[in-house]
Amino acid sequence: MLAWLAPLVVLGLVVFVHELGHVLAAKIVGVYAPRFSLGWGKPLWRWRPKGGETEYVISMLPIGGYVRMASRDDETMAAIEGGTETAPTQEDQQGPHWDPNAMVPHGPHPVPADRWFESKPVYARVFILLAGVTMNALLTIVVATGSIAAYGRLVAQDVQPAVVDTVIANRPAAKAGFLKGDSIISVNDAAIRQWADFLTAVTSKPGEPLRIVVGRAGATTTLQVTPEAVEEPDPTTGVKRPVGRIGMGPVIRTTRQSVGFTDAAAFGWRYTWAKTGEVVGVLGGLFKGTVGVSQLGGPIAIARVSVAQAREGLEPLLALIAFLSVNLAVLNLLPVPVLDGGQILMTVAEAVRGKPLSIRTRENFMKVGVALILVLFAIVMFNDIKSLVLSLVS
Repeated sequence: MLAWLAPLVVLGLVVFVHELGHVLAAKIVGVYAPRFSLGWGKPLWRWRPKGGETEYVISMLPIGGYVRMASRDDETMAAIEGGTETAPTQEDQQGPHWDPNAMVPHGPHPVPADRWFESKPVYARVFILLAGVTMNALLTIVVATGSIAAYGRLVAQDVQPAVVDTVIANRPAAKAGFLKGDSIISVNDAAIRQWADFLTAVTSKPGEPLRIVVGRAGATTTLQVTPEAVEEPDPTTGVKRPVGRIGMGPVIRTTRQSVGFTDAAAFGWRYTWAKTGEVVGVLGGLFKGTVGVSQLGGPIAIARVSVAQAREGLEPLLALIAFLSVNLAVLNLLPVPVLDGGQILMTVAEAVRGKPLSIRTRENFMKVGVALILVLFAIVMFNDIKSLVLSLVS
């Protein structure tokens, strides 16, 4: 039952840490931050400590979060996010969240000029904008370090037995009826003694039907499966060639060795750097067209994976948190106006230009950025729903 809480823990922690970096950096340099939100859009729950400046909010759309900062030129973004620093309306003044001693938008007092985001020097603004991705990188390092410190360093993996461990939904193996725990006995009457034999048999027959005998619950069962043809580079020549894949993995027996904190911390740094490279590679593949948008997953996919990992144990769940955290860090550095990378780009552009961009220019950039994010959200939600429906009917 607790596994179903995993998505809240995973997504909540990753987004919370990111936005915590922004709000702490804003407070350090003296920028007024009236709202800290998990999610975008209409607030579902809100709380502001008595005498505090910042209101903490859980909003309707689960597509990340934001820290609202006082900005003289950013009313468009405020309206989209669900907050505003403009003059309060009569309805605001009669609402339960009104505070006669607070600054706009929580009360009647104006925000001092030196508390606006634009009033701070370029280095301070970039510091605020980079704080979120920095916190995500630190979270990845801490989680990866803690995981290897607790569970030890992997020194050996034994995948000799031809026993099925994982079967991926909607792939040929799942559709053919393979189950976790099946022992592979033969492929097209050729005996299978270890997983490497089975992998060779499948890889060499892309698009060709295979007759596979498996041992299950003390009896034998014959299954028919046709491997998907997937283009992969030859490990020797590097030339792409079609290979067979069915979406199934073996039981892996691991041997671990306890390590000290120094070695664990070194692993945390290496893991973060390696995963950053993987995410950049996927983004490059999207740009080049070698990775399709149909492969992108969203909140539902993350929730499903979180539940599955939680059922496997704490270590896989920690690995998912670390991986999603570094994903969020890299994605937020993209030069999309509504993301941190786009904000940094505009801030540096203004510094080079020697004067701020016009209000209309900033608003147009923001609208384009929000449109791109909403399109991406629509795509990943479509992929999620499609995958969910297929898994239910298969």
